[in-house]
Amino acid sequence: MNEHDHACCAPGRAPSGAEAAIPASANDGSTDGMVRLGGSFLMGTEDPDGFPQDREGPVREIDLPPFWIDPVAVTNARFAEFVDATGHRTDAEKAGWSFVFAAFLPADFEPTRGIANAPWWRQVFGADWRHPEGPHSDLDDDRLDHPVVHVSWNDAKAFAAWAGARLPHEAEWEMAARGGLEQARFPWGDELEPGGRHAMNVWQGTFPSQNTGDDGWLGTAPVTEYEPNGHGMLNMSGNVWEWCAERFDRQTRAIRGGSYLCHASYCNRYRVAARSFNTPDSSTGNMGFRVARDA
Repeated sequence: MNEHDHACCAPGRAPSGAEAAIPASANDGSTDGMVRLGGSFLMGTEDPDGFPQDREGPVREIDLPPFWIDPVAVTNARFAEFVDATGHRTDAEKAGWSFVFAAFLPADFEPTRGIANAPWWRQVFGADWRHPEGPHSDLDDDRLDHPVVHVSWNDAKAFAAWAGARLPHEAEWEMAARGGLEQARFPWGDELEPGGRHAMNVWQGTFPSQNTGDDGWLGTAPVTEYEPNGHGMLNMSGNVWEWCAERFDRQTRAIRGGSYLCHASYCNRYRVAARSFNTPDSSTGNMGFRVARDA
C-alpha cells in the first residue's frame, strides 16, 4: 500500500508505473443531458486556506475550446450497463481488495490492515464497486443513483472510451465546478453553508470519530442531491473525488472535488480550486468520476 501524504483524502496502491490499455469506443458519444461550456475563466487560487504544495495557484486566465461535460458523476446503474456490455473487471476486482472507511465496517468484521497516517482507511478484501463496504455489502436499489466508487483511473477511462467520451481535463472540470462565478471558493459562492443550508455532502462533526450526518448522508449521496450551480453541475464539491485526465506528477493522476469524508479540520480540499492525486490503479470508497467530450 502507498502511504502518500494525501492518504487522508484517498489512499492508494503503491505506484506500479503501468496503466491499462484503453479499448476503442463502442458508442457514438451522445451529448444528451450534457452541459456545453468553453471560453475564458480564472483558474486556480491563492486562498490562504489552500495548499500551495498542491500547485493550486497561481491564478491564471485559461481559454478553453468548447466541450461537453456530464452534470453528474457516473452512477452505479450506468457503470453496471458498461460492465454488462463489456465484461470489464475493475482494478479492485483484479487485486481482490480496495480501501473502505473503517466506520462502515460492522463491529464483528475480520481484522483489517490500515494506513499508518490515516488509520480510518482499511484494506478490505472483497471490496469493489458491487460491494462498497466489503463482501457483506451490495448495491441495493437505493444506491443505483449514487456515484460508482472503488473505480480506478484505468476503470474510469475504460468506461469513458466505451461511452464515446473521455475524462475531463482539470481546467474543464474547474470551469464547470465554478458555475460562472469568478474566484469563489465553492460552486455556489464563498459561504460553506449558504443561508444556513447544506449545499454538499461532506463530514459533519468531529473527524474521524463522529459524523452527525446533518447534511443528510453518512456515505455517498445520490448524484442529483443538492442544488446545481450556475452551469447546472451537481456535486462538484463533496460526495466523491473525481478522476481527471491529467497527471498530477510522474506516477499519479489528478482527482478533484473532495468527498463525503472531507472536513475543514484536516482536509479542506472540497474547494473548487483544490487538487489531490492517486495512482492510476488505486480505488477507494470515495473516488468516482464523470465524463466529458469535445464539442
